[in-house]
Order: sequence, then structure tokens, then C-alpha cells
Amino acid sequence: MNVKIIPTLRYRDPQTAIDWLTEILGFSAEMVMEDEDGAIAHAELSFDGSMIMLGAVRDDAFGETQVTPDEAGGVTQSAYIIVQNPDALYERVVASGAEVVFPLHDKPYGSREFSCRDFEGHLWNFGTYNPFVS
Repeated sequence: MNVKIIPTLRYRDPQTAIDWLTEILGFSAEMVMEDEDGAIAHAELSFDGSMIMLGAVRDDAFGETQVTPDEAGGVTQSAYIIVQNPDALYERVVASGAEVVFPLHDKPYGSREFSCRDFEGHLWNFGTYNPFVS
């Protein structure tokens, strides 16, 4: 069986999130669905064969199960994304004005990586370490 895990995120401004994730980080918007009011209800963004889903913060049953980083008092979880060229991505992230949490650096186990927060406080980690390749 081929199991996939898809992280899900909630944003107060999902369109700005989609713009930043696609234009700066290199995700591709595969599907963006609006609700009856024209707000983004659900979006699927892919990155090199993987995917995240995101939507607007909502006051509904599912929305009550999640909080944003500002509501939680900080980030409680984060994603690690394997990239081929962390240096170029780091330059784009810095130029976008995102908060760099850990600058681009080399790890003892051979990875080159960095961490940043997006405009709503979600933590993103990028590096060359790939546990699926020996």
C-alpha cells in the first residue's frame, strides 16, 4: 500500500498564503475551491510529488478543532520539506520578508537547511536531508 500524508493548515488570509506558497516557495496550486461567499474554503497545493491542503479559518465544527499559531501562542507543529536548492529558496524567502528562524546552515549529517515563519506564523523547515534516500 502506498500511504500519503497530507498536512492541513488554516489561514486567516488563505489567498495571501497561496500566493506566498506558490510565488516564493514554489508550490503549485492544483485546486482552489471557494465557498458561497467567494472565500477560499479549500485549496490543494503540490510540491515535488507531495501536497498540503489549506483553507480559511472558519467558525464551524472542524474549525473548532484547530487553532492558528497566534491563537496557540506560537507554532505547535511544522513541516520539513526536502529541496534540491536551499540556497536559492532561502534568498527568495529572505527577499519576501518572511521571518527567518534558523538561517541557512550545514548540519553534521550532511543536510543544508533553514527554517522560517510565514506571514501568519506557521513554521516551515527546508533542507536537503532525505530520509528516503541512503
